[in-house]
Amino acid sequence: METNSALNEGNAVNVRELIIEKKSKRNITNVLEKIMPKVLLSIAMISILTTVGIVLTLLTETVEFFSRVPLIDFFTGTVLKPLSQNPEFGVLPLLTGTIISSFIAMFVAIPIGLMTAIYLSEYASDKVRRLLKPMLEILAGIPTIVYGFFAFTFVTPILRELIPGLQATNILSPGIVMGIMIIPMVASLSEDAMSSVPNSMREGALALGSTKLEVTGKVIIPAAMSGIVASFVLGISRAIGETMIVTIASGSSKNFTFDITQSMQTMTAYIVEVTGGDAPAGSTIYYSLYAVAITLFIFTFIMNLLARYISRRFREEY
Repeated sequence: METNSALNEGNAVNVRELIIEKKSKRNITNVLEKIMPKVLLSIAMISILTTVGIVLTLLTETVEFFSRVPLIDFFTGTVLKPLSQNPEFGVLPLLTGTIISSFIAMFVAIPIGLMTAIYLSEYASDKVRRLLKPMLEILAGIPTIVYGFFAFTFVTPILRELIPGLQATNILSPGIVMGIMIIPMVASLSEDAMSSVPNSMREGALALGSTKLEVTGKVIIPAAMSGIVASFVLGISRAIGETMIVTIASGSSKNFTFDITQSMQTMTAYIVEVTGGDAPAGSTIYYSLYAVAITLFIFTFIMNLLARYISRRFREEY
């Protein structure tokens, strides 16, 4: 009897300990359930607060710049001479350089990237796809400064042999190399969009007698159009924000021209040039950095909004 009572008491103690342990675990779980949403919200707010901080910093310094330089003169001026005795701060030379280099880049990246995506998604075997896609991703991992020296020391000499009058620094060479750099982005995002199209659509079109090319052009590409167009717009944003390639290969001449054989400067290259120079803090040229930076920010922000709009529009249609 004493042995049984001792066992019962031991069991009761164990049950009591298990109940206490379960209660403590439940309390910890309840605390974590209450805390984790707040922790995750705080982490999510970091990016938002960072963006707000960047915008406020740009706006504060830009307001000071426009208190010295008229807004109309900045956005309509065709002359940029920040270091002269009579400085002028027209941003149009930088805008034209940025737009032309981005246009050249996308002229290279869009057809090659899209054709690559079509091949990987619709024609390549699994073995070939496993071989080519990592090679494409390696191209995306090359530092941009390497692309810049590649444009200056390899592409430009070749182009000068083909195009008489091409300057040693020009906007054509960095534009082409930027396009090569953006090809993996366009190809990868477009291939993902086309691969996500259900196989039933392919099989149905083939069953109706369509050829592989007709299925690709009339079924797959329209169905994946939202992702494809988004990759194009994101590629343009990447080209607009590129710094090192244009800094090295396009030169620092602030020419307002549409001649792609001439040396031109982009907004990002201007920022690099002035920050690496002798612009004293508080000077007009110092504040011009922020005016150019916020112009670049607005430019890329509009492109990202456009990408979202186009993606939603095509997704609704298809």
